[in-house]
Amino acid sequence: MSEGILFVISAPSGAGKTSLVKALREREPSLGLAISHTTRPSRSGESDGVHYHFVSEVDFLAMIAAGAFLEHAQVFGNRYGTGEAKVREALAAGQDLLLEIDWQGARQVRARFPEAVTIFVLPPSSAELARRLRGRGQDSETVIAGRMHQARDEMTHFSEYGYLVVNDEFETALDDLVCLIRAERLRLAHGAGRWQGLLAGLLAE
Repeated sequence: MSEGILFVISAPSGAGKTSLVKALREREPSLGLAISHTTRPSRSGESDGVHYHFVSEVDFLAMIAAGAFLEHAQVFGNRYGTGEAKVREALAAGQDLLLEIDWQGARQVRARFPEAVTIFVLPPSSAELARRLRGRGQDSETVIAGRMHQARDEMTHFSEYGYLVVNDEFETALDDLVCLIRAERLRLAHGAGRWQGLLAGLLAE
């Protein structure tokens, strides 16, 4: 059995990454999702172990000390991290896995998994990004200004990624992501192990 493919997707807040990931997994149900740990409080509708593993600051720091994270970062005052053991276990079992993390985490993952497929989602414009952030109805103008500043900083790291997807028309961006996933699965470097039985039969005398 060949090892699964590790996909990493990042985007600034408001670019629509979470909605795209949800729709992508509905289109590609065999694509697993690594559940991150976070110290931020759960929001309405979120469930522990489904959206995130919600942990205390003390427990998170203990996991860092134990070397339990593949990557971790602090964003908007909260900590986020991906457990390494579960990721390696899924990939070893042949499971393609998606990590939904920021550029800091993506950089750490690339250092450990240089073969990871990295994707950065961009908004179509700064004006549209601001409109989407305001449309949430959750933040003050001061918070939105801070998120816009953070978004500009995050987007300066676009060149560290293998693919860029612009989320202007949602369905088009979703189609682009589906195409990327399927194309990577067809690459010889990833597919040879999966097709070993077929190839052996086709090439047998």
